[in-house]
Amino acid sequence: MPDPVVRAMPLGAAQLGAQLRTAVDEIGAWMREYGDAAAHPSQDVDLGALEAATAELRERLRDNYPFHHPRYAAQMLKPPHPAAVIGYVTAMLVNPNNHALDGGPATAALEKEVVAQLAAMFGFADRAGAPGYLGHLTSSGTIANLEALFVARETHPGLRVAHSADAHYTHARMAHLLGVESVAVPTSADGTMDLDALASLLRTGTVGTVVATTGTTGLGAVDPVHEILPIARAHGVRVHVDAAYGGFFRLIADDLPGGVAPAPYLAIAECDSVVIDPHKHGLQPYGCGAVLFRDPAVARHYLHDSPYTYFTSEDLHLGEISLECSRAGAAAAALWLTLRLLPLTPDGLGAVLRPGRQAALDWAALIEQSEELRLYQPPQLDILTCYPVRPRLSEVDAVSATAMTAGMTRPPAESVHLATYTVDAADLAARGHAVEADVPTGRILRSVLMKPEHQAAVPWLHEQVLGLVR
Repeated sequence: MPDPVVRAMPLGAAQLGAQLRTAVDEIGAWMREYGDAAAHPSQDVDLGALEAATAELRERLRDNYPFHHPRYAAQMLKPPHPAAVIGYVTAMLVNPNNHALDGGPATAALEKEVVAQLAAMFGFADRAGAPGYLGHLTSSGTIANLEALFVARETHPGLRVAHSADAHYTHARMAHLLGVESVAVPTSADGTMDLDALASLLRTGTVGTVVATTGTTGLGAVDPVHEILPIARAHGVRVHVDAAYGGFFRLIADDLPGGVAPAPYLAIAECDSVVIDPHKHGLQPYGCGAVLFRDPAVARHYLHDSPYTYFTSEDLHLGEISLECSRAGAAAAALWLTLRLLPLTPDGLGAVLRPGRQAALDWAALIEQSEELRLYQPPQLDILTCYPVRPRLSEVDAVSATAMTAGMTRPPAESVHLATYTVDAADLAARGHAVEADVPTGRILRSVLMKPEHQAAVPWLHEQVLGLVR
């Protein structure tokens, strides 16, 4: 009897292959409903040549790190869920373009459905019978943040954008692209935005938008959105939330074991815009981001004319509310299918996130009991930072770099993959670490525990890291 459960790769390879075979067959049958058409010979390729080329491709793809395995605990990378692969490939065979209903009516409808689910997750609900949000998918979190800052510029022209000093570099980059001045707000000892510094900055009257980050990509720090919001509102300032990495933790923002603090996430409902990346914790392939605005009236900033699109329907075309033009409808199909099976609930997708969060807590507890490692700061999501106990920062740097390299160059079945994070003397002192700053900066160890399998692997990972730093 076949296994009734579809597992992630590599265990689920046979089931995934069977589902993809069905997808190809069924989409092929749909295509034939329009009648047979002779394929132009210009696209014909020799089967033997194709097999040779794909064999070469598979060999070249071996030059990758094992993103699928719990021994990979370095960067925020992992393969998509099998459901996302099936959804993407199935739609990709048609290759719809979600810019307009002319190019992808089915996948545009799927996109609107998944965006509504994301909006509900953040509390951007319908209000007084009118849509309480405007949103769409994007090709990345960077583009999603670009759109949020574009609207910020249009609604508050001539004013600056403020973000945490630890926020993703995309904000400064996109502000520069938009011709908007950005300013970095200092962080507190836990890597979150310093509220006193923010209040002082806003009193200057030069800031129109504050970017709060729920999950910095370096430390996984969650800015106190619930405290930032009243400060911003007191000065007539918009609040945009960059939840690209940490947004789906809203599903486990419950203070339960393996959960996260709820207050910052509950406050997102009252913010002006939010960005999230389903291609991170949403189990999607690249690229799939999303941007949501609480006020649907911001659609006026996207107005444009296109004489050769938007003609098949009076309904909203997604290209009318986005900066991007052509966009893969397959991304919407992949997310839709995934959320049908793992809905945006604590027991759905939330159950995939909680083990990674617990893994970070468990590993932090082991490090605190260790004499050879020190916890850099308590993890707020599923990103863990620590450093080898050495008296000088130059030694911390050297041991961390050597440990990372040594772990990743072991034979595959013995390897352990870590990342590093650069700190300076002030960062260490702010967290109470007595390390002699004999060099300006140094690297410490950083691990992203975003796979649920990481929870069971924590004791092994801890022992491996101890061996690498000795």
